[in-house]
Amino acid sequence: MQGGVSGFQNAPVTRAVVLASGLLSVVFSAQRRGRALGLSYQGIVKNFHLWRIFASGLAFQSTPELMFGLYLLYYFRVFERQIGSNKYSVFSLFTISVPLVLEILSLVLLKDTNYVSALASGPYGLIFASFIPFFLDIPVTSRFRIFGVNFSNKSFIYLAGLQLLLSSWKRSLIPGIFGLIVGSLYRINVLGIRRMKMPQVIASFFAKIFASSSGGSSRPSRSLVGNMTSRTARAVQNQSPSGFAPVVEPSESSIAMLVSMGFDGNAARQALVRARNDINAATNILLEAQPH
Repeated sequence: MQGGVSGFQNAPVTRAVVLASGLLSVVFSAQRRGRALGLSYQGIVKNFHLWRIFASGLAFQSTPELMFGLYLLYYFRVFERQIGSNKYSVFSLFTISVPLVLEILSLVLLKDTNYVSALASGPYGLIFASFIPFFLDIPVTSRFRIFGVNFSNKSFIYLAGLQLLLSSWKRSLIPGIFGLIVGSLYRINVLGIRRMKMPQVIASFFAKIFASSSGGSSRPSRSLVGNMTSRTARAVQNQSPSGFAPVVEPSESSIAMLVSMGFDGNAARQALVRARNDINAATNILLEAQPH
């Protein structure tokens, strides 16, 4: 299952997280320090190794975890395209930092039980928090059967998530559960988190860095929106006075479906208005509007 348009177009925050996670994982693995990653009561509370907190929030300990983790991070870039990079950066910080705090608290509470001595390393919080909007907002577009078992276009993402969740049993299960909890808190807008944005100074600074490193990959989105706006305006102006068909407000599921294919949210809404909520026709409109 694809996460829309290939590459990191309109997803600079996802690109930064994937690159940071991949590079840190490779560096620690090359130095044979992969097993030193992960939060533990001994390392964090007693020895006060603060570097473990940062490293454990991004770097994976093993190659299978790295492969499944980066694949899921790459797929979930669709949510950055949907809500915008500024809000997605808040989502990323919230879902990486809060689960880390919960993990440290759990280690303190479980230190005398021998239930778990260390937790798996990696951005489990961000990945499993993303399963909340994936479950609620991304529609099922196709179903099929393999050896008599029913699957949908979303099944393989769930299977990849399950593999990552159980990759280290209790060590990975706890961070994954905390990610789901924090994703649910974000969903219900605890403390108004969904309305928060990065300060303009910080957003502008990183926007310049991302723009220079991506070679202007975000420009097609603005061109697409501009094209859609002008095309829609001309369509309204050229509409005959005798045709008073009411404007059909696009459904959120239809918009989410087009966004999951990699299109801009505003452009998807305008295309659906023009296409009278016909997904196929709206897709054609969006593809024609893309710059070549």
